[in-house]
Amino acid sequence: MYDFIDRPVTALDNAGRFLLWAMRGWVHSAAKGNCPAHALGRAFTGFNAREVLPDFHMAMALISRRAGERIMLAPLACPRISEHEAMLLALWRDTGIGRGENVRATLAHIVPVDTVAAVSQAMSRASAAMTIAGFGIALIAPHSIED
Repeated sequence: MYDFIDRPVTALDNAGRFLLWAMRGWVHSAAKGNCPAHALGRAFTGFNAREVLPDFHMAMALISRRAGERIMLAPLACPRISEHEAMLLALWRDTGIGRGENVRATLAHIVPVDTVAAVSQAMSRASAAMTIAGFGIALIAPHSIED
């Protein structure tokens, strides 16, 4: 999480920027009462990542609906990574590099225990699909730790 918090969005690699945009877009679409999966469909398709969307949508929906506290993401154009965004990016990165125990332990602080496995599985499937689509989700990280 600390690798990402309050960093400029431009410090993320392409996979990180796409993932952050997708998370922000998902949250803001849901807040407007729209179907996030439908709203993001064209962009995922345009990046050859259509297969990622169902599991990404499932993970985001479970986190959004079951989180113990409201997950707050910044507006789409915000140039900095917020606290909750940093936490989610770290979860996605840990998922991508196979740190399943860390992911489940962190998720247990975010969602009820009975939801942890479902979120973790959805994130794992989405991560695998992102890798196939050419997004190295396991490698998302700021380009440097300097501002």
